[in-house]
Amino acid sequence: MKASKTIHQNAENSYLKEVITEKHCVQSNTPLSHIQLACCWKYCAFPHDKRDVCVWNIHNPILQTLQLKGHHQSITALAFGNHHEPMLLSSAAEDYIIIWDMEACQRNIQEGFVPRGNVVGTLLGKVLYLCFSPDDQALATCADDKIYVLNCKEEILAVLEGHLAVVTAAEFCPWQVNTLVSISEDRTFKVWDFTSNSLLYQSAVLSGSPLLSLCMDNRTNQFITGSANGQLDVFTLLDKQQCRRVLHIDLQKEKQKYYCRIHQKVRLTENSDVNCMSSLSNCKNLQYSSPYVNDNDLESGPRACIELPILRMCHCEYLLCSLLKKDPSFTEGSSSLWVGTINGLFNINLATGELDATVQFEDHLGLSIQTAGSCAIGSRSTDKIFCLLSSMFGEHIALLEVHMNELAKMCLQYSNEEESLSVIARSPLLTTSPLNCDLQQKEKRKPAGHTKAELAASSIKDKPVVFHTKVKSSGYTTAPSVNMFKPKVNPRKSISSVKKEANSSVKGVSKEYPLDSLAPSRLHARVAVSNQPTSVCCIQYSGDGKQLAVGLADKSMLVYNSSLTGSPTVFQGHDGAVNCVGWTQSNKWLLTASEDRSLWIWPVHGSAPALMLGGETLSKPARSAQFYYMDKFILFSSGSEFQLHRYLLDTSRDDIKSYKRKSKSRLVGKFKMTDTQEICCLSAVNDFYSYIVLTAGTNHALEVFDLNVGRSVVTVPDAHARPVHQICQNNGSVFSTQPSESYNLFLTTAITDGIKLWDLRTLRSVRRYEGHHNRCHPCRISLSPCGRYLATGSEDKCAYLFELGSSNYIHKLSGHTETVMTLAFSPSVPKLITATLDGKLQLFVP
Repeated sequence: MKASKTIHQNAENSYLKEVITEKHCVQSNTPLSHIQLACCWKYCAFPHDKRDVCVWNIHNPILQTLQLKGHHQSITALAFGNHHEPMLLSSAAEDYIIIWDMEACQRNIQEGFVPRGNVVGTLLGKVLYLCFSPDDQALATCADDKIYVLNCKEEILAVLEGHLAVVTAAEFCPWQVNTLVSISEDRTFKVWDFTSNSLLYQSAVLSGSPLLSLCMDNRTNQFITGSANGQLDVFTLLDKQQCRRVLHIDLQKEKQKYYCRIHQKVRLTENSDVNCMSSLSNCKNLQYSSPYVNDNDLESGPRACIELPILRMCHCEYLLCSLLKKDPSFTEGSSSLWVGTINGLFNINLATGELDATVQFEDHLGLSIQTAGSCAIGSRSTDKIFCLLSSMFGEHIALLEVHMNELAKMCLQYSNEEESLSVIARSPLLTTSPLNCDLQQKEKRKPAGHTKAELAASSIKDKPVVFHTKVKSSGYTTAPSVNMFKPKVNPRKSISSVKKEANSSVKGVSKEYPLDSLAPSRLHARVAVSNQPTSVCCIQYSGDGKQLAVGLADKSMLVYNSSLTGSPTVFQGHDGAVNCVGWTQSNKWLLTASEDRSLWIWPVHGSAPALMLGGETLSKPARSAQFYYMDKFILFSSGSEFQLHRYLLDTSRDDIKSYKRKSKSRLVGKFKMTDTQEICCLSAVNDFYSYIVLTAGTNHALEVFDLNVGRSVVTVPDAHARPVHQICQNNGSVFSTQPSESYNLFLTTAITDGIKLWDLRTLRSVRRYEGHHNRCHPCRISLSPCGRYLATGSEDKCAYLFELGSSNYIHKLSGHTETVMTLAFSPSVPKLITATLDGKLQLFVP
């Protein structure tokens, strides 16, 4: 065991040497902590001897060094421009703000002249941050609590005042002309129009610590703020200056989850006897940063928590996992963010808010700086990242080079690439699979041991002694009537009326779902399900989109037509709230599961259930129930396990034994989820053959079961910060066609933790959705049949619509009178039904 660990550590050390290298390091005459350094695709710059600027060529910093002299006081900030030709550098001190042309300075040195810059500002105070505009024609300087916008002709274009503390950073908005965003130690950000010197937007207090860094993402029209306590917030800046927070990232928590995944993978590869979940609990107590620690470190208990102030951020237009062509196709439009802190670099996927990789300075013994005071990150290529560091307590300056391909290789050895899971069945059904079970009616056999005379006598039926086939009872033996009148809640419709309704509904259903349609956002109809307020627990469309089943908290189920017109059909009989409703593919049978620990299957045109499963089958109420495997099975959860039942439905009855039902079911298998008290939800595809069942438990984990082999195949710990209350798969519909790989996408949602989009092939979250309010009620989600739109309920009496490829919501559907608990897309036409806590249904159309 020790030999295997030694080999593993030697392999890690060889990887670490290839991931990051220190290209050059010098010692300055003065500490450079908390000074803005500059780094771009070609140069890096830092103060040297307080008043001089030292510029390195990052590809050969030893041979190509520039010394720029011109300041008479200590330099406090440096920044490069955005254009390649000419490449501009700005330096700031309390005396001047100077702009240097790098190519002109190099020519002056080669010709024997002293390089000179252009002074654009004088005596503006202690400047802490500099930033060029996208066209390099304006320069923003942050001095004390003011922001000065200068041009290259030594003119002050604007003075922006309003922050209550020192302004720590300011950036021009590339996608909105004349717009600038600033952050401050007052823990707020502001959006300015610097041409009119006006304030456009002011945020509330974002964090308990000062905001230190700011980054613009031109690809998604978003900006990111970073605070001194490691909190990052992603905002969208829309055309009307309405800022929405679409993502919140706690770097310390994401760091712990990242290392827990590594520790779990390392222990699995070493064939350790330690249970994965126990290692996970140890990892939760681990506050230390390095992933390469031994088991003694894991057992030593919690360590001191290290704060992670966000020193600098740099946007990248690629994902780390895409370098080795391992990125799912859905994440092609995503981007990543490099974050520099005092003890390392972090690569964050902006679509999910999760860490893809981290580089800790203390893990590399050859580095001169272990704790950074200032940081600058620059890159214009996909294979290298350059980072300029200054020591927190010393006087060292170091230039680091991170090799992205080697870092990606090191990260992929801890990924789930060996799990080749697919929702669509890709292999034949095994003979030992529980899905091979079949339920057949037993054939009636002739009784053995009887003579022909006995059999003939037994075949003679008793004949009536009266001339009529039916005799009316006198009524002496019946119980007295208690109810004088009982209305028919589910009257049978005549054949002509059923055909008429079917023909009229077919006219409103398109043959193919319009894939290019707009999202449903216009209110079309509103219906109250009852005269008394009652909560809607669940809703689901039939497969043809003609009917809608609604489960209520008043123990009943209603079936509406798709347009919510006319009176609904009422199904009653449960003794608790109806948690789940489900349709068969033929749209002839309905399934209901209730809080009274019962599960019933109803004929759509009938008043009594055909099959009833009660407390002898369900130990606890079924949180999820559905038809499965092309209507061959019933799948439902109860307690910490889910059950698979084969069933046979028969509504025919004997006149003599009318109480006896011919429908029956048989237990095929029980599957228990690992280390959980109760399964909160499960999901499986019924529209095509699939072996995969997804479950989520109270232990915050996701677990994937393959019923072809009849066992659990993989577990994702800590999928959300709270237990998942719904799993929503991309089922599509019979009216639309999607690429086969799109069916591997599924969504999960949890209270206070937003919505996550997952890819089953990698079992990694590929995008995260926030912006709606979900703090106490289990608001549900729905995916459109075309796979383009996501809808979610919310506690602010609205429903939110997202495009699946963007983290920003596109529509906010208001007008509801209570919390939107559940919703559903129509499988046939672009329609959305929402249901609220006070029992109202609203239909939205494009």
